Amino acid sequence: MSRGVVTQVLRLEHPLLSGFKEFIMRGNVIDLAVAVVIGTAFTAVVTAIVTSVFNPLIAAIFNSETLSEALRIPLRAGNNPPELALGAVLAALINFVLIAAVVYFVFVLPLNKLKESQDRRRNAGVPVAVVAQPTTELDLLTEIRDLLAKNAASSAVEPPKH
Repeated sequence: MSRGVVTQVLRLEHPLLSGFKEFIMRGNVIDLAVAVVIGTAFTAVVTAIVTSVFNPLIAAIFNSETLSEALRIPLRAGNNPPELALGAVLAALINFVLIAAVVYFVFVLPLNKLKESQDRRRNAGVPVAVVAQPTTELDLLTEIRDLLAKNAASSAVEPPKH
């Protein structure tokens, strides 16, 4: 491969690499990773509650050792027939409802209340707390450009002093 071809290939890949770097450096990618880790840990807690508390209670109602063994319906007669495991489905539904309830009551409801409170203050004319945006390089460069332009314009108007 000649040097010109290698340089051309590198130039073709450069926008891809810079785009990937921008994607990874965005805050929402990090937030998403944290949410996945927290969600996984949270799911383990809810699953433990379902399998240790709710499953035995429901299994006791159906006179079974575990909920996955309860509500089994054989599909045909004979030795070891295939079965529908409705107890396992019920356990999964309980797990889902518990996770959805915690997400709603711990995250969605408080955030909705906070938003309603801010809307009420805004409608009443009370300013909502202003969060200072971090200064970016683009902001700084824009300020420097504007100051340089202002200084250049003022020095062009004033005659030089001796």
